[in-house]
Amino acid sequence: MEFGISSFGEVAPAHVAGGDQVAAQRMQELLAMGRLADEVGLDVLALGEHHRPDFIISAPEVILAAVAAQTKRIRLSSAVTVLSSVDPVRTFQNFATVDLISGGRAEILAGRGSFVESFPLFGYDLKDYDSLFIEKLQLLLEINKQEIISWQGQHRAAIAAKGVYPRPVQPQLPVWIGVGGTPASVARAGHLGLPLTIAILGGAPAQYVAFTDLYRQAYREAGHEEANQQIAINCHFHVAETAKQAADEFFPPYSQLMNRIGRERGWRPMSRQQFDYLCGPEGPLFVGSVPQLIDKLLYQKELFNNTRFLAQLVVEGIPHASVMRSVELFGREVAPAVRAALASTSSHVAV
Repeated sequence: MEFGISSFGEVAPAHVAGGDQVAAQRMQELLAMGRLADEVGLDVLALGEHHRPDFIISAPEVILAAVAAQTKRIRLSSAVTVLSSVDPVRTFQNFATVDLISGGRAEILAGRGSFVESFPLFGYDLKDYDSLFIEKLQLLLEINKQEIISWQGQHRAAIAAKGVYPRPVQPQLPVWIGVGGTPASVARAGHLGLPLTIAILGGAPAQYVAFTDLYRQAYREAGHEEANQQIAINCHFHVAETAKQAADEFFPPYSQLMNRIGRERGWRPMSRQQFDYLCGPEGPLFVGSVPQLIDKLLYQKELFNNTRFLAQLVVEGIPHASVMRSVELFGREVAPAVRAALASTSSHVAV
């Protein structure tokens, strides 16, 4: 099982045309976080694309390339690339470049995104929300398979026997599908035989078992080798020396973030009581002490039999030293303990 961290790069909006020192500091902190994740043995760094003033990452490939030049082994992924509003040719070229810089560690996590700001920004119509993603995913997968492309679709100019360069070090870039709870997207990933990432940002994890069952059914019915299935689960995460410390550090910025988004979407404000419930053994928030999060990861493994876990960090409102300590505890204590427990269980089953 692989363990990684993900981030949207939350930032306090400066609302300036230049000289954004807050953004400059946050960018350096993201790079430091990537270096530390590599040093403590985590497997994946994933950065999410957004086009809002409260998130700094609009070009994850650029940041991943910087991290690639400063790390040795960690895999480098988006989380997600909003494929509906980008050019698949340019996306492939950017990630192939990251792959060359990193020596074959780049991945693309493609999704439709949880926000829609990129659609009007890049000149797309929201009425084409589904068809844009389906068509652009098909084009990206074709580019990934072969050097010379001929293509004609509804939303993009045709390509007539043109090469797409550079090509990556890997035979093909791993392309994952990221979903937040849409059954059609889950089934599509299974049908195409692509790895699946499920973001559990609300609701009990047990409610998402139906999605992993649907994915495996679609994967099997499409004739793909079941041994090649890959499922990642992404949840908000913060670990500290004690459960109280973790909750006290995480609740203020997390509730502010969720309440800000909630005002846009009509959600009720989050209370501390609700937050504490979500941090419980069967809740979606991985916030607590090292032993608590080890138990919770093992519980989740039983639910989903997932092959990867992505710990989504909140970096605005929590001291950078506390975020880095969380990454360190995750890599040096939590992940090794879970790996050991799973290895022990596997050996007992084999016997």
